[in-house]
Parts: sequence; structure tokens; C-alpha cells
Amino acid sequence: MRFESPRNKSVSPRTRRLRLAGALGVVLAAALVTGCGQDSGDGTSAATSEAAKVMPNQSGSPSASSGSPTSTAQLTEDQAKRKELLSAVKVPFSKAATTAVGEVSGGKLTELELEGVDDSDMSASPSADASGGAWMAHVVEDNGTAHMVTIDAVSGKVLDSKPDTDQSESDKQEMADRIAKAKQTPQQAAKVAMDKKKGTVTSVKLDESDSQALVWQVDVVTKDWKKTTFDVDAENGKITNEEVDND
Repeated sequence: MRFESPRNKSVSPRTRRLRLAGALGVVLAAALVTGCGQDSGDGTSAATSEAAKVMPNQSGSPSASSGSPTSTAQLTEDQAKRKELLSAVKVPFSKAATTAVGEVSGGKLTELELEGVDDSDMSASPSADASGGAWMAHVVEDNGTAHMVTIDAVSGKVLDSKPDTDQSESDKQEMADRIAKAKQTPQQAAKVAMDKKKGTVTSVKLDESDSQALVWQVDVVTKDWKKTTFDVDAENGKITNEEVDND
């Protein structure tokens, strides 16, 4: 019996392809080793290029998914309330002031406040749009008689207008003296405050400071939803005090 030599056996096409691939791999490996010895820069570039194909893109700065707080999460309860309320308000301070004064012939505005900025109790203005609140105004006649005017902060409609029946004669005299001494209007005081810090005016009130000086107290809510209160001298229009409410 005659035995054929293994070399004489037929080789399948698949086996030949595998052998050829192996041989090429050896040649390429040798070439890479030689290339690294000759030019390390090309080798590094090639390795980086290959790594880029399999490594995910990464940013050098933390992304939102890294757990950093959002702007909403950073707001205090009061700031979040101001943001919600002021986002719904359609009637600005200037327009509410004009409307309030128009309700009392010859009257002067001594106080105008957006209800709900710092007090969530809206019982004083039950007819107001709950989402936008209401402007609460005090308009005073020359004799010191005060009138309370409520204006819807969304529609601009006058919801209520009536005299302040709780005033005593001494209260009327005090108010008459104040409006006679005030040389600056509430609109002028609001502008002075806004020139110092941009934002939304939510309250203006004629009052006395701690030093007994007559001032306009102006509240301005800035874009970070914090409130700053300015004391503006009612005679010369200069800012005498500034206080930021971080809550």
C-alpha cells in the first residue's frame, strides 16, 4: 500500500486564505516594529487615530448629567415664587401707577405694591387673577385722605377703589405733610433705582427712613429673582440706602 505525503494532499481555498492572512500579519508586525524604531511620531499618530475609533467622545467640562444643580434648583422658595408671579404679570409698575392716580381726582400716589411678591396671601384681592396677582395702591388727596385702589396685574382692570376708612385725623395730617414735602415723584424714584440696578419694580412707598428722612422705598427684583430695596431721598432723588434680600 502506498501512502501519500501530506504535502501532496489537496488544500482547501479557506485554508489557503487563512495561511495567507497569517503570513501578511507577520509581515505587518515586523514593519510596525521597524517603523517605531525609525519614526516614533508616525507611530503615535497612528495609535491615536486607531484609539479615536473605539473611545467615546468626552468633554473636558462637566455636563448636565454630572449632577450639577440647575438654575431652578438653586432658587429659594421666595425667589421661585417671584419668578412664577412676575412671569405672569402683564401690567408694569408705570402703567399701574397711571391707572391708580386716574381713579382719584387730584390725588397723588404714595404707595404701589405688587401683591404676592413676598406674601402668598392673596385674600386682599380675591378678584385678581391668581397667577398674576394685583397691584395694591394708595392714592392720597391734598387733605391727606387716602384711597385704596386694586388693579389686576394681568388685565389692568380696576378691581376696587374706595377710601381708607381706618384713617384717623392724625393719619390724614401726616399723609398731607408727606406729599407736600416730597419733591420727587414715585416714577422718578423708581427710575433712580432702576438706573442703579436693572430689574422689575414691584413696590414703591413713601415712608420715613431709620434716620427720620422722607424717602421713597423702591423694591427691584433682578434677573436672578432676588429683591433689592432702595431708599431714595424724596427731596433730592439720591439713593441713601441699598439692601439686598437673598431669600
